[in-house]
Amino acid sequence: MRNSFVKLIVSNAKLSGMTCPAELDRFEVADKLHSAAIHLLRHAAKPDAQSGQGPARLSALSVLVFGGPKTLGELAAAERVKAPTMSRIAAGLKRAGLARIQKDGKDARRIQISATAKGERVLQEARQRRIRALAEALAVLGPGELTALQGAAEIIERVVRERVIRAN
Repeated sequence: MRNSFVKLIVSNAKLSGMTCPAELDRFEVADKLHSAAIHLLRHAAKPDAQSGQGPARLSALSVLVFGGPKTLGELAAAERVKAPTMSRIAAGLKRAGLARIQKDGKDARRIQISATAKGERVLQEARQRRIRALAEALAVLGPGELTALQGAAEIIERVVRERVIRAN
């Protein structure tokens, strides 16, 4: 799989005129980051079952807790789902007492969804469980590797932040 991916990158590089080794390194790093991110998120999400909420609800709740109240459309866009899907997720959050749904004061057709105190608590507890699971996995690393990983995390955050700023 990895060799075929590298061959694809090399092939694409030849097609696009990209022959600089630095360009190939960027794609190799991107490939490793992609794979590591997927495995990291899967590992970190294992303790989420303890919250009693599914991944879609926890993800939407996270948007509300960290991003503040949203309209249904804003929340659906943030979660990259269609409005009917988000409507079901929001209804589930409301039934569980994790979110409140209110009509918009200016437009009765719009609703505002916000996290309740219980929703914030459930999300923060789930977040702490994920952090503990990751910290346990990192326990095998030495101080130098932890420092390197901290630096890499800061770089990734900066790159993502810059891309978000450029996109807006």
